Amino acid sequence: MKRNNVIYLLGLLLAVVFSSCINDLNVSPIDPDVSTSDKVFVDENAYKQALGKVYASYAISGQAGGAGDPDIKGIDEGFGNYFRQLWNAQVLSTDEALIAWNDATIKDFHYQTWSTTDVFIMALYSRIFYTIAIANEFIRTSGDKIPEISGDYQQNMQYYQAEARYLRAFSYWHAIDMFGNVPFVTEEDRPGSYSPRRIERAELFNYLEAELIELGDLLAAPKTNEYGRADQVAAWMLLAKLYLNAEVYTGQDRYTDALTYIKKVIASPYTLDPIYQRMFAADNNLSPEIIFPITCDGLNTQSYGGTTYLLHASVGGNMPLPGFESAGWGGIRTVKEFVGLFGAEESDFTTEDPTFSNIEDKRGMFFFDPATWVWDIANVETFTEGIGVTKFTNWKSDGSKADNYHTEFTSTDIPVFRLGDAYLMYAECVLRGATGGDKVTAVNYVNSLRERAFGNASHNISEAQLTLDFILDERGRELYWEGHRRTDLIRFGKFTSADYLWQWKGFSQVGRETEAFRNLYPIPQNDLISNENLIQNDGY
Repeated sequence: MKRNNVIYLLGLLLAVVFSSCINDLNVSPIDPDVSTSDKVFVDENAYKQALGKVYASYAISGQAGGAGDPDIKGIDEGFGNYFRQLWNAQVLSTDEALIAWNDATIKDFHYQTWSTTDVFIMALYSRIFYTIAIANEFIRTSGDKIPEISGDYQQNMQYYQAEARYLRAFSYWHAIDMFGNVPFVTEEDRPGSYSPRRIERAELFNYLEAELIELGDLLAAPKTNEYGRADQVAAWMLLAKLYLNAEVYTGQDRYTDALTYIKKVIASPYTLDPIYQRMFAADNNLSPEIIFPITCDGLNTQSYGGTTYLLHASVGGNMPLPGFESAGWGGIRTVKEFVGLFGAEESDFTTEDPTFSNIEDKRGMFFFDPATWVWDIANVETFTEGIGVTKFTNWKSDGSKADNYHTEFTSTDIPVFRLGDAYLMYAECVLRGATGGDKVTAVNYVNSLRERAFGNASHNISEAQLTLDFILDERGRELYWEGHRRTDLIRFGKFTSADYLWQWKGFSQVGRETEAFRNLYPIPQNDLISNENLIQNDGY
């Protein structure tokens, strides 16, 4: 894969560099082994390396690689990985996946039975606020430096600072989406011993809106930044996501505002990838569609999170290994209700053709061998009960080995935001009454995705067929396992309700309605104890 220095230079740990109870004193520690900003930030390259640490916090969880030296003490570097737990929270809790393992409370995601002491929810919450903390420190320190420099150095530093602000907003978006009312800190809050204030969901929404509008002008112009770094389009896409879910976050819809920024995304230089599968292969850095990725590299970002988790955990039984040599972990697969979105049934899969190679919608990449697998899941702990998912691979799209190939760690990037999502967001906003768009254009955008999926126009839809229910299903078909499903189901009122059931939702084999308060995860109990400003979410 694509080595990118800003992503992979990981030598600086800003939380250590800056933490001090004597923030306002211009002193250096007696111990020469303790790093301080006056020793570390000596030139532009040092700042770029530090920015790389903020980016890398989504893909790796420590300094040593694998599971040896976690950033956050008390959280295993493997299962405590940011993306790994974000994926679990957004996907395992839905119809898209369930897991066979008995690790602590991991099955509670799919059952929707988690509690305030859930270790995996705590791990995600901790990773979110760790990234926010190191972003704050970078913003503060780079801001102090900018007035002292000039020329290209100053311009680059302004970009670095804007990118750190974007990453902070990206993590705060995860916080507002999954936890609601949360602790709030910015670069204005100096390091020290105090309890951060609690910000309510509506106020955090307003903060993120203002921040992202400003960043839309401060970040690098569309497609002018290095691969893996945020540009203006990434800010527009995140702002559109915020507006799309505003009714959930604040009680007021902002679909027209969402459409305004979706149109800016669509008008940008990003284009649909003619090869759908390439966006989930080890050369997806070449895709013209991916707006913002989390980059992974088998040699330089070794972690048991990222796509290493996604690929290893999704392989078991007699499934082929998708571009690595060590055995699969036999953990995550999907349920029949989700496969049904593609019109696939048990009888379509055979031992001779367990991938149903004749499936019409080529986005449906599944594995089911009726000789050794079971369609209906009676025992969640048995990996081969359910349907395997083969969407992601560590091979390149031409079937060759990944660049920086490793026998265990993967090099496939995580496509966080891409243009196909924006097309579906456009159609949804039009259906929800947004002004500034039209249904003809919406249908054309949807059909462009379907023509890529089916290879021709034979499955194009008409205006009459474009409904909100169709959009939810189409989002499932287009974006599954990319980390959007929980947020989508909540927006459509189907995450906890009886309107849509799937196997083992609510700890029932046939599925059952769960409590509406589970549309938010709980504030972890240990943070409630340590911060008297916080209040537990309703229902917990």
